[in-house]
Amino acid sequence: MNTDLQTEQIILNAARALFTRKGFAAVRLQDIADEAGINRTLLHYYFRTKEKLFEKIFTEAIEQVFPNVQEILNSNEPLLSKIEQVISHYIDFAIAHPYLPTFVIHELNQNPDKIPAMLGNMKQKPELGKFMMEIQHAAQSGIIRPIQPIHLLINIISLCLFPFIAKPMMHAILGITDPVYAAFIAERKKVVTETIINSIKIPNS
Repeated sequence: MNTDLQTEQIILNAARALFTRKGFAAVRLQDIADEAGINRTLLHYYFRTKEKLFEKIFTEAIEQVFPNVQEILNSNEPLLSKIEQVISHYIDFAIAHPYLPTFVIHELNQNPDKIPAMLGNMKQKPELGKFMMEIQHAAQSGIIRPIQPIHLLINIISLCLFPFIAKPMMHAILGITDPVYAAFIAERKKVVTETIINSIKIPNS
């Protein structure tokens, strides 16, 4: 690995660590330079803004999770098994990158076209058509309760990601401490899976 790539990777690792500990909004470029053990001038040479740095981290993280999710969606597993695996992957992804959901919401509010443009430029994007058709077919065939595929998909995504977006609210309003929050997140796979499956599964099916 050449020196430029090594330095860039050191910066990215430092930024990920800080975003995870402090959240995107609380981190300054100087914090990242200090964490990486470099001066701010060198940091500016590689990434002129915190947003540019985060775009790189965002793209790399998303490109790691999409192939795994796509493999699940394209498999011949039963629909309920696919749903369980997708939930597991989404929550694992959010645990590994807890700052991403909040960043995405912030950017969608501030720059509505930015995230779609970033996703559009990515090499690998999830193709949901087959999965959506499976949901529709299962509902029409009486395998699951009637539900529009888009509603089921949004239910899965929101139940997986909302606790990460709502962490500050949970601290402030509910008084949840970091250890309690960590235990809560550890339970989410089981809770979300049971909630989704029970909402669509036909009894005795």
